[in-house]
Amino acid sequence: MNHPPSSTSAEPARSPSGIGIPLCAALGALALGLTACTSGTTPATTAGTQQQQSTAAVRQGGSIVIGAEQEPDCADWFGTCGGSIWGSYIMETPTIPQVFVVRKKGSDWVPAASDLMAAEPTITAGAQPRITYKLNPKAVWSDGQPITSADLKYTALQVRDGKNIFDKTGYTEIASVDTPDPRTAVVTLKHPYGNWKTFFSGEYGVLPSHLLQGKDRNAVMKNGYTFSGGPWKIQSWNRGTSVTLVPNDRYWGAKPRLDKVTFQFTTDTAAAFQAFRTGQLDALYPSPQLDVIDQIKQGLPGTALQTDAQTGNLEALWLNDSRFPFDSVDVRKALAYAVDRKAIVQRLYGPLGVTSPNQSFNSPLVSGYAGTDFSQYSLDQAKVDQLMRGAGWARGSDGIWAKDGRRARFTIVSLAGNKRRELTEQVLQAQLKTAGFDLRIQNTTAANLFGKVAPNGDFDLGLWTLVDSFPEPSLDATFSTSAIPSAANGQTGINFIRARVPGLDPLLRQVANSTDDTARRSASLQADKLLAAYVPSIPISAVPNVLLWNKRVGGPIAINPVEGPWWNLADWGLVK
Repeated sequence: MNHPPSSTSAEPARSPSGIGIPLCAALGALALGLTACTSGTTPATTAGTQQQQSTAAVRQGGSIVIGAEQEPDCADWFGTCGGSIWGSYIMETPTIPQVFVVRKKGSDWVPAASDLMAAEPTITAGAQPRITYKLNPKAVWSDGQPITSADLKYTALQVRDGKNIFDKTGYTEIASVDTPDPRTAVVTLKHPYGNWKTFFSGEYGVLPSHLLQGKDRNAVMKNGYTFSGGPWKIQSWNRGTSVTLVPNDRYWGAKPRLDKVTFQFTTDTAAAFQAFRTGQLDALYPSPQLDVIDQIKQGLPGTALQTDAQTGNLEALWLNDSRFPFDSVDVRKALAYAVDRKAIVQRLYGPLGVTSPNQSFNSPLVSGYAGTDFSQYSLDQAKVDQLMRGAGWARGSDGIWAKDGRRARFTIVSLAGNKRRELTEQVLQAQLKTAGFDLRIQNTTAANLFGKVAPNGDFDLGLWTLVDSFPEPSLDATFSTSAIPSAANGQTGINFIRARVPGLDPLLRQVANSTDDTARRSASLQADKLLAAYVPSIPISAVPNVLLWNKRVGGPIAINPVEGPWWNLADWGLVK
């Protein structure tokens, strides 16, 4: 998904979503010494991951209050205003049915057909593949009306043909939707599309045609909606304060154990932790700011902790390839050798068990499609000197590289007030000065960065996180030339860095379109090699997730890196 996020940041997503997804992120902990203040811990073997399960029995009834770092702008998940990941976490996922959900299989998170389906959807091969969906006859909306093939058709055409749609990725490949009977929908594609499982899943799900057809969808949904096809209904949305969910008594699956869940907007991290410490909040999903780490280090009695480094969050240095000096591949490579990525990762996450940089732009969520080609770049001043001098640069009396009267001076932009990012920038500034580069820092708001600066290419170097919101590879959204915002594509796309890597587009198209997973993996690994050869940008690190909850709350509590920490909220309850 693509949404604005935590209290101080909004990040772009690159999956079938849009722009401005938050850092649904936080920490990865092993070496924090927290076991004394947790309830039964079983650390996983993966570095940066600590899993805890609540084994206590829970009772029926009661209510809890959860801290939410961000209030969404609106609840029209199709609209350009519906890009908040927290909106998805607290309202969309609990109420909007999806064809595919994301569940863990072995060590991987994979798409799995939901209980909305009577059977796994199937796809036929060919120049125009057809996807057949068979709906569960028990599935109904909260008004008792059945969920039908007409709902899938309405959803598909709203996204494909609608205006002011958050992201149409994939849906533009839909040629037609047929509804031979109320429980069967057949989607015919214009071309093969490898990420077809994202349809009616991930970002959008399925909406009720009998309530929305012929109406202004945005007007009906933007301030919250009364319908539901999930285990919960939205009881109220008090702008600026909270969202309250109550059980959907018409839900065909297992009913929620709790009578009510309130998400209280607590955008200030210090205030959120104070409320959590005093029992005003029962759970938190904090983004990885330095003060969060400090709070956890101090210990939180009566608290359980779960962290997971296998996330879709990938932080990188984003180089504007169309601007001096990064319009030179030699300078980009020199920068990759000038930055000590391992030192940065250890400084930020070392105490949390995450110590190695990412060596691909594919996040851990899609690690099966990732190479390790960026491992060739580590701190090496000799290679910096070789590349820069070979490209005609020379160090001046101040130690800064210069060429044709222009110095290697550039500005980095990130999110103002984000202490973790500011620390990263300060470390970068010192590292690059030693290597002969003059880095200036000029941060801004999330709205300005992702609404104007980045889309317009009005930056030299950026520091932000991209988020994979479905376990399918999607680097085409970040690096294909067709994703460069322009008048030709309506200023859409998140190739903000204006990357134009020779030979990359056909590989990314194969990754996106092929339904042969072996071919997709091969093309993805080849794409990774090209990206490392041309260094259009520099991956730094995955940003892990963390979940904290009061031990009076129980259930099979677990982080889902795609659907968030509340994906199975219906199974939560108060300990007996």
